[in-house]
Amino acid sequence: MPSAEERSVYQDRPDVRPTRRDSVAASGSELIGGPSGRWARRGGSGLLTPVRVVALVAIGMFALGMAQKMPCYNWAWFRGTSSQYTHACYSDIPHLYLGRGFSEGLLPYFDRLPGDMEYLEYPVLTGLFMQVASWLNLSDGSMQDQERMYWMVNAAMLMICTAVIAVCVARTHRRRPWDALLVALAPALALTATINWDLLAVALTAAAMLMWSRGRPMAFGILVGLATAAKLYPVFLLGPLFLLCWRAGKWREFATAVLGAAGAWLVVNLPVMLFAPEGWKKFYTFSQERTVDFGSFWLIITQRTGEPLEVESVNTYATLLMLLACAGLAALTLCAPRRPRFAQLVFLVVAAFILTNKVYSPQYVLWLIPLAALARPRWRDFLIWQACEVMYFLGIWMYLAYTTSEKHQGLPTEGYQAAIAVHLLGTLYLCGVVVRDILMPERDGVRQDGSDDPSGGVLDGAADVFVLGRAAHPAGTAAQAVEGPRVEWGTPQSQGSGTGPQASA
Repeated sequence: MPSAEERSVYQDRPDVRPTRRDSVAASGSELIGGPSGRWARRGGSGLLTPVRVVALVAIGMFALGMAQKMPCYNWAWFRGTSSQYTHACYSDIPHLYLGRGFSEGLLPYFDRLPGDMEYLEYPVLTGLFMQVASWLNLSDGSMQDQERMYWMVNAAMLMICTAVIAVCVARTHRRRPWDALLVALAPALALTATINWDLLAVALTAAAMLMWSRGRPMAFGILVGLATAAKLYPVFLLGPLFLLCWRAGKWREFATAVLGAAGAWLVVNLPVMLFAPEGWKKFYTFSQERTVDFGSFWLIITQRTGEPLEVESVNTYATLLMLLACAGLAALTLCAPRRPRFAQLVFLVVAAFILTNKVYSPQYVLWLIPLAALARPRWRDFLIWQACEVMYFLGIWMYLAYTTSEKHQGLPTEGYQAAIAVHLLGTLYLCGVVVRDILMPERDGVRQDGSDDPSGGVLDGAADVFVLGRAAHPAGTAAQAVEGPRVEWGTPQSQGSGTGPQASA
């Protein structure tokens, strides 16, 4: 059986140039000489290929984000509480070096911590990442020097994760490497990259998306399992994959991915589960017991009503809302006139989790940035969303500055609620345009050149075997009653050009 690389329908087509299709990208390109001409060299040769350029730009933006943290690095982390908020340069990393026992050589999950938090409240692979950084921290100076060096070591490791993310996004859509500039130039990535350790899970998830696009379900599953061992949200990738494989009848590939994910997750977690069960389960109990916190619409409800919400009630309501969102995505997937792209559904399900969750930390935007670049590679919509996220980033620090300073200089409660609303509306806006692309596939920029699903792997160009509603009887296409309704939207890659649906979308 030929590999995905051998039977690709994209390898002989020229790369898509965003400056030829996106007015915002064309206008922005004037800063570097304007859109490329038709005689410009393609990215397959030379030193500065598109993938390398994207990786270098991402590293450069990461470095700018590190520079933005310099006021805290120099003094604000260590002098009072509000200074790190007024300079918008807060990071968990130096504080947890001391607060989670790394400065004392305590082993995560196995050694009990002093204070209110008995054990490290992060998943196992993230805990390992934090521990490796502490081993690489060779500073023997004052505690402040050790905290600075710990942040710097973590920043170096997270910079590698950033480069991995940029490369994976650039290569996931074979003919659209320049779409990864959305990730590399995202202001929210530069601002939030070193707040916490989320980039590890984001890098593993981006690599998983790349592997699925190359038709390698086992590698995809292993990477999803590792990503879930670093952060919870990557497990949601399996939900959209289930729906798409159901519609396309790709059950073997889905089962392979699930087995790979379960196996990789167990390999990482099982040793800690067996030998430090109390420490291992702290992440899960902490997530359940955590009260309504920053960034969620639940906080707006609590602050506006003046009545605290019970943790159990919020957990129940948030779970119900997430289940309703998943049911809506299932209906959208099975009833859409054309099978949604994998990246579109992954973006929507992760966004639904963020919108319904009882907490939204500023760095959670990192989860969505690579997915947004793959789901909706349009600069206008991406920048609108990013502007909303930057406003929220500033809003939360100004609110904390207001609440922690005696002079109450910063953003009052009503202003912070407005910042939360801006974040929610920006995310909902981007979800809305992605849903519109699914319902009106002719408006999907990725599909306008005749592609089907460049990140879909075995789903790319595959025919449907199960659909519901009007999708079962599209205009001009007769449904076939063979193992359920069958709609010939795609042309199998090994038989044709893979130019999308035979019926007009």
